[in-house]
Amino acid sequence: MNATNAHYHHTKDAIAQEELLIKAAQKDPKAFAPLYDKYYVQIFRFVLKRLGNEQDASDVTSQVFVKAITSIKKYQFRGVPFTSWLHMVARNEMNLAFRSKKYDRTVDVKTDHLHNIADEFEDDNAGLDDERLPMLLEGISQLTLDEIELLEMRYFEKRPFKEVSEILEITESNAKVRMHRIIKKLKSLMLERHGED
Repeated sequence: MNATNAHYHHTKDAIAQEELLIKAAQKDPKAFAPLYDKYYVQIFRFVLKRLGNEQDASDVTSQVFVKAITSIKKYQFRGVPFTSWLHMVARNEMNLAFRSKKYDRTVDVKTDHLHNIADEFEDDNAGLDDERLPMLLEGISQLTLDEIELLEMRYFEKRPFKEVSEILEITESNAKVRMHRIIKKLKSLMLERHGED
């Protein structure tokens, strides 16, 4: 998979400029405003995709930024954009909400997302056509929420593994291994389903 979403990638200059904003916010929480302005919409969309309701997404996103402001002093640059850290905070907030049954988890799947996944299948027998599209959707529905979350970040949002690992708080190699297993599982589920038809 070599397609990546430029929305999640920054130049060294942009990261250096962002670092100045972060250092200012670490000294004075009032200086967090430019980071809030820059990333609010991005984090809101991330949350909205998983909650499916604008009011709920707005509530959770507000909580994300409250947490971010109060814990900005703990932030350390690890080679990925600051937004990865914000997404990790957002993920943790949503997981708390899901565990408390306050919100339901939704998954926003588009046809091009399915084609991105199918491109990873190693042989033509598991490829995706209109006939097999429902099989892949059915396979995704049988994944765990953790597996779906990884699939979303990698194939729906086209995040690099380095960023996925930062958000999920796992190593990059662990993220790659998990993703490989998920693709293998999906392929197996599709082949099983194809055999039943």
